[in-house]
Amino acid sequence: MAGSYPVARFLVGLLYRKWLGACTGAENVPKGGAIFCANHSSYLDHLFVGYYFAKHFHKVPRSLAKKEHFSDPLQWLWHTYVGAIPLDREAGGQEALEKAASLLRKGEWIMMYPEGTRTLTGKLNRAKTGAVRLAIQARVPVIPMGITNTFYTQPKGRMLPRGKRKSDLNIGKPMEFTSRKQPTKAQLRAATNSLMREIAKLAKTEYPFEDE
Repeated sequence: MAGSYPVARFLVGLLYRKWLGACTGAENVPKGGAIFCANHSSYLDHLFVGYYFAKHFHKVPRSLAKKEHFSDPLQWLWHTYVGAIPLDREAGGQEALEKAASLLRKGEWIMMYPEGTRTLTGKLNRAKTGAVRLAIQARVPVIPMGITNTFYTQPKGRMLPRGKRKSDLNIGKPMEFTSRKQPTKAQLRAATNSLMREIAKLAKTEYPFEDE
């Protein structure tokens, strides 16, 4: 996969040049295993994250993808090629989390979108607790990130990008959730909300959900 990054970076840079903005907070990226979490507004999110990481860090996080994406031969080929980890949501995703935890312990990076799906309104959705659970299991930090303007440029259902708004990737300081080995549901929810509030700040929006 590493050999494909320069090609992918070149293609994304060529096709989406007028929408690519700045990457801030590069100093917050650790060398060891880490989970990167961002808001999810568009198919562009993953393309732009990959572009910024390939450009600035010469390394791209692996991602978790719905198992349905592996059912089509072409999608299976693509997701396998980029090292995506199949996620069975109906089964709770435990198998994918265990594989991701193993990779994290080996120093790899994992990309997750805690909301689980793209927003339909431009506002942040209520996040799931999987990223925090994985961080506790693998004992690695979570790096909050905010992606700006991709909802405006290409929201769900839109085939082609529009406008000229630049999309920035803002990388926040690492967050540690490893102090509790067996957190309660309420503690997982509170930790997830804390993460999402940081993501919201970096994405220049708000996270309206409260702790349980």
